[in-house]
Amino acid sequence: MAVLDILTYPDERLKQTSLAVDVFDPELANLVADLEETMDVGPGSVGIAAPQVNIFKRIAIVDVTPMVERARAKKRRFRSSHNGRMVLINPELLEQDSEATGREGCLSVPDYTGNVIRAKRIVLQVKDIKGDVKTYHCEGFESCAVQHELDHLDGLLFLDRLVSARELFRRKAHLQG
Repeated sequence: MAVLDILTYPDERLKQTSLAVDVFDPELANLVADLEETMDVGPGSVGIAAPQVNIFKRIAIVDVTPMVERARAKKRRFRSSHNGRMVLINPELLEQDSEATGREGCLSVPDYTGNVIRAKRIVLQVKDIKGDVKTYHCEGFESCAVQHELDHLDGLLFLDRLVSARELFRRKAHLQG
């Protein structure tokens, strides 16, 4: 496994659209393991997409566990679904419902956060590393995190979805996991 270099804004490669995965083999499993390791060392990271590491395949990983643990430590309720670590290969958004505005940050835009409108609830169909089809129901923060990572697969950053230019904020400090 390896920690991969993250592309950062304004790198033009972040605007590329990713291609579907059609081979499910040990090389894919190794890439997913590298993505996981890269995500895990990122400050406060709950997701990563292959295009962020210069690999233009439709692969993303989302795991809101760090946010769940942080909420538990502060004895707060975490208002979100929690599907654990989701490996999302060739994801397709099947349903989305309702909208909410929330603050987002990104490994590829390390110095800023911003307010973005996302669906509160989604249903997603993906393939896992073996090529088996899975369906996830996500809501709240987890839903937003998944949509954020899916945007990367289409060459979009949260900067492209800001509510307004006034909704971009310089990050005061990077979260420590």
